[in-house]
Amino acid sequence: MTVLAVPTAAAPEPPPVTTDLAALYRDSGIADVFAKLDAELIGLAPVKSRIREIAALLLVDNARRGLGLTAGAPSLHMSFTGNPGTGKTTVAMRMAEILHRLGYIRRNHLIAVTRDDLVGQYIGHTAPKTRDVLKRAMGGVLFIDEAYYLYRPENERDYGQEVIEILLQIMENQRDDLVVILAGYKPRMETFFRSNPGLASRVAHHLDFPDYEIDELLQITQLLAARIDYRFDTPALAALREYIGLRIAQPHFANARSMRNALDRSRLRQAGRLFARAGAGGVPDRDSLMTIAAEDIRASRVFSGGRDAATPD
Repeated sequence: MTVLAVPTAAAPEPPPVTTDLAALYRDSGIADVFAKLDAELIGLAPVKSRIREIAALLLVDNARRGLGLTAGAPSLHMSFTGNPGTGKTTVAMRMAEILHRLGYIRRNHLIAVTRDDLVGQYIGHTAPKTRDVLKRAMGGVLFIDEAYYLYRPENERDYGQEVIEILLQIMENQRDDLVVILAGYKPRMETFFRSNPGLASRVAHHLDFPDYEIDELLQITQLLAARIDYRFDTPALAALREYIGLRIAQPHFANARSMRNALDRSRLRQAGRLFARAGAGGVPDRDSLMTIAAEDIRASRVFSGGRDAATPD
């Protein structure tokens, strides 16, 4: 008797385990943070793109952990380089919010400091001063502006090196509970990292903040004015564009910071102009109180081309 083997149906393969990255993105709420960033800062396309890449990496790591895959804790210490007024502090604040919403820091919390907040004035003063700042920053982000001032090799008695040694320990041993962002001018930051390779090896993300173009600075000034219910009439916008072109070429230009100062000076001149007209019997209406005219801008020393033109306006 022949016994025929009856083939058994192969067990169906289990469906692949998947995760919905779009849902993770939506539920995290970081889209709101990106919207804030776009509303607060004109331009900076390379910086914003890099921040989105970092956020995407962290979202994918969260998805991997949810599926039981290995996802080692990424290094999140950063370096922000660029000239003054390019938005480094604002981006650091939004970075803290993103990291908090994605669960990589405990608090949506940023402590911004400079050398003076960390370095003591005598022996035994620096370590407790630095550790106090670190204690306040734990669970969030520590932003150290002009970080290269911590390193002064020309002064053997400088205490900044002690701060760097403490930072090295904290950035390595407590990187799961503190993100450090070192910021400053690009050339000086490069020299700082070359002189302190231990710090350089702990910084995973380097973001370079470009200077703003004239059109971007014009938009920034209009945005700053609109936030406080001011506006520029058409001749004033033309004068402002010319002002920006001249001001960029002068020393001590600080991008958005200089444009904020220019707006403040224009408001002073507008106020003086309105008071002069009021003394002659004029009564300003709502529109005139809101409007900055070309004469309020062209009265700047920047247009004179003389010695005072180099003075920040």
